[in-house]
Amino acid sequence: MSGSVKKIADVTFKAGRTIDWEGMAKLLVTDEARKEFSNLRRAFDDVNSQLQTKFSQEPEPINWEYYRKGIGSRLVDMYKEAYASIEIPKFVDTVTPQYKPKFDALLVELKEAEQKSLKESERLEKEVADVQELKKKLSTMTAEEYFEKHPELKKKFDDEIRNDYWGY
Repeated sequence: MSGSVKKIADVTFKAGRTIDWEGMAKLLVTDEARKEFSNLRRAFDDVNSQLQTKFSQEPEPINWEYYRKGIGSRLVDMYKEAYASIEIPKFVDTVTPQYKPKFDALLVELKEAEQKSLKESERLEKEVADVQELKKKLSTMTAEEYFEKHPELKKKFDDEIRNDYWGY
């Protein structure tokens, strides 16, 4: 087997062991995301398995003497020479350079979305805490205490009273 194919198989095998599949699965929220993630993991495992079984083994050497006895020396030598002259082309990755900038841009976008999400989550947690506090105090709270927390409502009510608008 050529060295580059074996190297790719080794790297893929090591990558499969270092991926924290369970950790990533815990971050998924929807059932659809879990299903897609499961499909991704299954596809990764299939490819990894194929790389390990098909490309990580050296091919069995050809027993040229066995064929010389049955076919004849001249024809076997011709095949042996043709076999020896075969050069497997080296893999040149033309896809990664095309998609790396797109992937990097998506990572930046992901970080921005993560920051926005964290800020929004923080804001919502504060709002939930405020609502829970209000819920506890609501039965004993005076109108003045409520208007201290919501001055815009106090202004609205004062304007309605001042303009003699009583809602009917």
